[in-house]
Amino acid sequence: MLSNIKIVLVETSHPGNIGAVARAMKNMNLKDLVLVAPKQFPCADATARASGADDILSSALVCDSLQEAVADCSIVVGTSARCRTISWPELTPRECANLLKTEAIDHKAAIVFGREHSGLKNHELDLCRYLLRIPCNKDFSSLNLAAAVQVVSYELFVASGQDYEVTVGDKGKGLLATAAQMEAFYEHMIEALSDIGFMHPDKSKSVMRRLRRIYNRARLESKEVDLLRGILRMSQGNKKKG
Repeated sequence: MLSNIKIVLVETSHPGNIGAVARAMKNMNLKDLVLVAPKQFPCADATARASGADDILSSALVCDSLQEAVADCSIVVGTSARCRTISWPELTPRECANLLKTEAIDHKAAIVFGREHSGLKNHELDLCRYLLRIPCNKDFSSLNLAAAVQVVSYELFVASGQDYEVTVGDKGKGLLATAAQMEAFYEHMIEALSDIGFMHPDKSKSVMRRLRRIYNRARLESKEVDLLRGILRMSQGNKKKG
């Protein structure tokens, strides 16, 4: 799916934006970048902003016209932040991704992004089958070019069903505590809370019921229960020393 989708930028004025788009594309495993009459390319600013997506830039195709850029595509989607006098069938990024999930398997598709300040002209939208609009704050609806490409590329990546590895945080969760471990923990808690004078005999059931709800929502791991019981033991020890 993704190999049949090209990102087309029309008359991009700042080369840094081209580099930022290349970076956004590589994040989401898109590789086909087409530039229509860019003001300046290649350029060191583009390479710097690409932040390692140099391969996207080096393989980018430069065309003189949008017609040339999309000539081999069966599906052309134009993007716009503005309402148009003549209506086109409109898609959100997610709807576009779901459409291309099936259509881009056997057909080439292009998603076209216009100029940073004025977008696509009507005669350019005439070449497009659909109009894509990104839902956002109606009072501030203009996204910068790379941000718009990132939103659309993300939806395409998710729709493609590709696996990805989460690298932030723990590599894997530990084993959840068993029911027996949790019951031993609650018994220990009753004992510890009584030792430090927190638990009142008349209210012990209601207090423990609330504490059970708190810890059950947390879905404690076995090691976490061991940690909490260590804290309880230390509290009991300090109370006895006192």
